[in-house]
Amino acid sequence: MARGDVEFVEFVEASTGRLQHAAYLLTGDRHQAEDDVQTVLVRVYTAWSRIRRQDPFAYARKVLANLVIDRWRRPFREDATEELPERPAPGDFVDGVATQEWLMRALGRLSARERAIVVLRHFWDLSEADVAVELGVSVGTVKSTASRALAKMRLSDDLAERVS
Repeated sequence: MARGDVEFVEFVEASTGRLQHAAYLLTGDRHQAEDDVQTVLVRVYTAWSRIRRQDPFAYARKVLANLVIDRWRRPFREDATEELPERPAPGDFVDGVATQEWLMRALGRLSARERAIVVLRHFWDLSEADVAVELGVSVGTVKSTASRALAKMRLSDDLAERVS
């Protein structure tokens, strides 16, 4: 194996989990997230000789965000399937699972742009300026969209407390 390939394997081992989690937060679909991460890793590998000395994770993060954004721009299409969607197994849920379910429901209520901004800003802890650059929008758009998105998430949390 060439030196670059060994470095790439190390990068994949170190980054796949975090990319997978972020892709799931962006898409809300575990299978789509897995496909997206595989696509990202292929694109990172093709650019590896150029980016390996810089910040390959930042490059991968940007490729992931662009991949999801490109999908938003395509017309909506639904594929029929004979398989039923996965359902959680009955039984007791730990607090972490309940929190994750709340988070995915709350993120699901957001628009695609709001969701991307919340994930980039709060999961990846990017600055507003960095989020603006990655999404190709102004810093003001990032601020206002993040504010609206967090308000929607808080509202969904308040409604859930009133129902229970």
